[in-house]
Amino acid sequence: MKRIGLGLLGLLLLTAPAWVWNPYYVHILIMAGIFAILALSLNLLLGYTGQLSLGHAAFFGIGAYTSALLALRLNWPGWAGLVAAVVLAGIAGYGIGKISLKLRGAYFVLVTISFAGVIYLVSVNWMELTNGPLGLPGVPPLEVTIPGLLNLSFRSKPAYYYVVLTVAAGAYFVCSRLVHSRIGRAFIALRENEALAESVGINVTRYLVLAAVVSAAMAGAAGSLYAHYTRFVSPEVFLFTYTITMVIMVVGGGKGTLAGPVVGAVLFTALPEALREATSWQWQMLLYGVLLILTVFFLPKGVVPALTTWLEARQGSR
Repeated sequence: MKRIGLGLLGLLLLTAPAWVWNPYYVHILIMAGIFAILALSLNLLLGYTGQLSLGHAAFFGIGAYTSALLALRLNWPGWAGLVAAVVLAGIAGYGIGKISLKLRGAYFVLVTISFAGVIYLVSVNWMELTNGPLGLPGVPPLEVTIPGLLNLSFRSKPAYYYVVLTVAAGAYFVCSRLVHSRIGRAFIALRENEALAESVGINVTRYLVLAAVVSAAMAGAAGSLYAHYTRFVSPEVFLFTYTITMVIMVVGGGKGTLAGPVVGAVLFTALPEALREATSWQWQMLLYGVLLILTVFFLPKGVVPALTTWLEARQGSR
């Protein structure tokens, strides 16, 4: 039954542009895919190692600016910018991980917030590089070019949807392989009891830094996809609201699960759009907040764990 369900879900995702006729809904699917990558990346830290980073938007912004600058200033193809965004964000994750992961609790949270704030100020004030608050307009669409062999341009929304779906599937695969490996078991051991994990020989700093690097690299990939999709990057990509949105998606969907961040990304990307169509702007944020509170109150472990428990109870009663 589980395999049939996964197969149907895969078929729906692969054929979505064929039955989703409205380009606006395809846009929502693309944004949900980008946020799914972000939520999966944060879930590695928050869900599996238990470290709450409130500066995760910094890696998203680093990826977006890296890809945009390389395309606009050096005429790099989009795929090369995507790779560079992943690498540079991963390096930034390594640096901030080595510094901040020696701290715990509120101190770690403060360092991550401060890092995002510093990067935001750099993007605003380094006019020669980032164009300051005006941002970088005219980012070219994502292209895959191999001279003499291949030249693919993903300008249309359906084409870009498949790019985002491919990267999101790759991010999910990486997370799945990590979680179900010895590394993933070390992550969970650190989350459950760090002192006990260290006493049995788990190198705490090494595994936490590894989680930070992979998490940052995935966020950088999401930033690159965002830049080439919206065709515009500004310092707003570093704002705290992006990190809060990621946390909501991870916690609401089910932290510490693989499917939870994906489900959370879809739900909390589509929900504001549904409210926008259903009610006036004065009520949108109020209803969003009420629904979020109800979700946390009635589904404290998230949507996916609650749904899993319900299905298991139903099967057990048969």
